[in-house]
Amino acid sequence: MDKTDYHARIEAPEMRDYGVYLKCDRLLACQKPLAEMVNADELQFQIVHQVEELWMKLIAYTLVDVLDYLERQDTHRIVTLMGRVHRLMRMMTAQLDLLETMSPKEYQQIRLQLGNGSGQESPGFKLLLRLPPDLWRAFKHAYLDGRGLTVEDIYDAHYDHGDPYVVAEALIEFDELFQKFRANHLYLIHRSIGLGAKSLKGRPVEILEGGARHRFFPELWDIRCDMTDRWGAEYGTVRESISHPPQAKAG
Repeated sequence: MDKTDYHARIEAPEMRDYGVYLKCDRLLACQKPLAEMVNADELQFQIVHQVEELWMKLIAYTLVDVLDYLERQDTHRIVTLMGRVHRLMRMMTAQLDLLETMSPKEYQQIRLQLGNGSGQESPGFKLLLRLPPDLWRAFKHAYLDGRGLTVEDIYDAHYDHGDPYVVAEALIEFDELFQKFRANHLYLIHRSIGLGAKSLKGRPVEILEGGARHRFFPELWDIRCDMTDRWGAEYGTVRESISHPPQAKAG
């Protein structure tokens, strides 16, 4: 089948106002020419990763706004914007499934086009790794130190489901979703090129596996352990069974 005409329309569609506003001509030129693709799946590989970079750009932009609203202690705006970030993280994770439609051989052919590059060099990903410490400092200054509170206060001792708590939960949800993205990416690598390949020399795998165990906000995770230990002290007490209550003694 001669695909030339179809490919020409895909690469250079008719441009009207909508396409001009979105700069579709430049956007569609960001991929390799179709005639130069190493295989039929390289376009998908490029687009998925390019879209991931766009989403990460939007996440970073949104988190910078969140930093501003943290300084103002505008809880409603923080929660709304963090909800947007959470949705973006879920979309990013779901998009990885597209790459599982490729065979290991197709992956290997495309990997040869990357030179020495790897996903660890993603500019968007590296930027997102730098933002959580700033988010934590801003949260701590505005919602903890500035109010004379600790993480233990907002989660247990003085828990009231107030502003500090809901902002903390918005932060930890971002943390959780980011680590899920990392874990899914690790499984994708496992399925596509294998984690035990000698040619990887272990280092990229170690970075991926180490990153999957990383936490942005350890204080928000640790409080759960602390609470379980404190509240769990009661579990060691032998209590009456609620399924087989003791029989009342006859008088």
